[in-house]
Amino acid sequence: MRLSFAVRAALIALTAITGLATAAHADSGRIRFNVIKAGFVFGGSGGKGTLAFHGRYYPLAVGGVSWGFTFGASATDFVGTVSNIRRPSDINGVYGAAGAGAAVGPGGGVIVLTNQNGAVLALSGRQVGLIVAADLNGLVISLR
Repeated sequence: MRLSFAVRAALIALTAITGLATAAHADSGRIRFNVIKAGFVFGGSGGKGTLAFHGRYYPLAVGGVSWGFTFGASATDFVGTVSNIRRPSDINGVYGAAGAGAAVGPGGGVIVLTNQNGAVLALSGRQVGLIVAADLNGLVISLR
């Protein structure tokens, strides 16, 4: 019985150490992309950008849909960091957000998003356009 407890304790410790080592190997990079959004109730967005990771640049494709109260069009340039990634492909995925706002001419904002791979985007953006929105957004980012 005592051996069984010792074996279980060792396995738990090994699992914890392995989990910490994996988290310690996660890295970060810089991201920049632009998105054009337009809609009337349903909205759509699309754009492109770049991921800078370990001295290399990776092209990105960005697309998405929104549902809710959306009227108008805008263009937004985002720049920021992506963290908790081990390889460039970890940025691939769906990022969701709920938001409300309006833009008439130039504006800006800050947002933090997470995907199913655990990648965390911390972004700031400059927005230009005429748009009023209170909607749910899904943004898909993928390597091209």
